[in-house]
Amino acid sequence: MTLKETLKSDLTEAIRSSDKVVSGTIRMVLTAITNEEVSGKEARVLTDEEIITVLSREAKKRREAAEEFAKAGREEKAAEEKAEGEVIAKYLPAQLSEDDIKALIAAAVASTGAAGPADMGKVMGAIKPQIAGKADGSLVSSLVKAALAGGN
Repeated sequence: MTLKETLKSDLTEAIRSSDKVVSGTIRMVLTAITNEEVSGKEARVLTDEEIITVLSREAKKRREAAEEFAKAGREEKAAEEKAEGEVIAKYLPAQLSEDDIKALIAAAVASTGAAGPADMGKVMGAIKPQIAGKADGSLVSSLVKAALAGGN
């Protein structure tokens, strides 16, 4: 069963159980997936890896929105965004720990021969396939910067 089929199946279950948060969130995610499929010159079917990329992007949007609502003192809206983010997180691969990410960065630095901040692109390019959907890009970026600056 593909990830998209799983989402559709879970949407049906959420509708049957009248779970408005889950059904609404899955609908939004499926819409984002469909939009991605029809964007570009010709329509295509996304692979599970591409769907994970869309899910990661949607989860990031929810995380950022929750932070902004919390800053503005709108706790109810922040809680809604967090709940939607948790629904999306169920469909993402298990997230890597900071130590796991640091280990991947160390291996990438060694394999690319990166020597300083100017080599950040090399390191990011080397680890991107390994972390896709499994770690927040901004966290990885800051850890790579720290590693290349001499800290670890």
